[in-house]
Amino acid sequence: MTDYSACPVIIDDTTLRDGEQTAGVVFTREEKKRIAAMLDEIGVHELECGIPAMGSEEQESIRALVDMDLNCRLLTWNRALIPDIQASLNCGVRAVDLSLSVSDLQISRKLRKDRAWVKEQLKVALGFAKEHDLYVSIGGEDASRADLDFLVELMEIAHHMGADRFRYCDTLGILDPFSMYDNIRTLRRRVPELEIEVHTHNDLGMATANAIAGIRAGARFVNTTVNGLGERAGNAALEEVVMALKHSCHIDTGVDTRRFVEISRYVGTASCRPVPEWKAIVGEKVFAHESGLHADGVLKFPGNYEGFDPREVGLRRHLVLGKHSGSHALLHRLQQLGIAADLPFADNLLGEVRALAQGRKRPVSDPELFTLCAAARQVAS
Repeated sequence: MTDYSACPVIIDDTTLRDGEQTAGVVFTREEKKRIAAMLDEIGVHELECGIPAMGSEEQESIRALVDMDLNCRLLTWNRALIPDIQASLNCGVRAVDLSLSVSDLQISRKLRKDRAWVKEQLKVALGFAKEHDLYVSIGGEDASRADLDFLVELMEIAHHMGADRFRYCDTLGILDPFSMYDNIRTLRRRVPELEIEVHTHNDLGMATANAIAGIRAGARFVNTTVNGLGERAGNAALEEVVMALKHSCHIDTGVDTRRFVEISRYVGTASCRPVPEWKAIVGEKVFAHESGLHADGVLKFPGNYEGFDPREVGLRRHLVLGKHSGSHALLHRLQQLGIAADLPFADNLLGEVRALAQGRKRPVSDPELFTLCAAARQVAS
């Protein structure tokens, strides 16, 4: 396994666990292996690869991933229960996430227990895991609704018993980036010895923003899924987090982003959740330009209206001819199609292009453009 000790941020992708927990999503074993291989090839550091306690079929899938001898670390998700941990050991993994409810709401209304019971559960499960020399992330379910002082208590217990990190889960996606930053900053200050991981959900559309905020506050590990798959509204998207870190925070995770579109399309197909054209980072049309001002600016210098080169994620630029197009974009397309034209000709043709696009409520196709050009030349002659 590759040593990632020098990496400033560790990506722990959970497409194969939380991503598959998207309602109605099921990956075949071969699909899981292909997804794992692609993520490993681009340099994702860790894969949370399943839940052994689900049974023999899930365990066989996890063992198949272990047998691939990937460079990345494989983790499994477990309740903080000895039988769950034993099931993970039986799969051959050497790293586990041990999840326990940490908010008073879930402790009382889901578990029907109290804080003392949770602390004892942590000690027993973590003790067993460490007896078997496992790498352990302690997963704080519903941490975003938990009392920070209680989280500190749990983190101190975890640290003293040898846990490797604490997963701060915004399980319901209720935080804003400012609250996330403040909470992670507080926990880092009070228990600096224990690394923090952030796990964010997108119920309010802030999963990526919250993930970035957590990292800026001192978390070193971050959970992602390809395309933002996950429970309810999903998780922080791998492609969004990595590109935001790179271009907004100037943090290079070492992940090769050029295959993002390839991986996104594959996961979209395997999950039966096609990628929308407008999906941030990997949508087919996120580098499509129609507005005359924008298209002209991109033709002069792409950086005028593109924050990064589309090739960086495996995309290409589109200049769309529609209601808002300008003469320069039209002339550019005509020249690409080998149609002899100059700017005055494009100026004269532009009205017809705009009218056709507006009437049909879509961009003008190349065959339609040829027809408009032929008609314009016939009128001119």
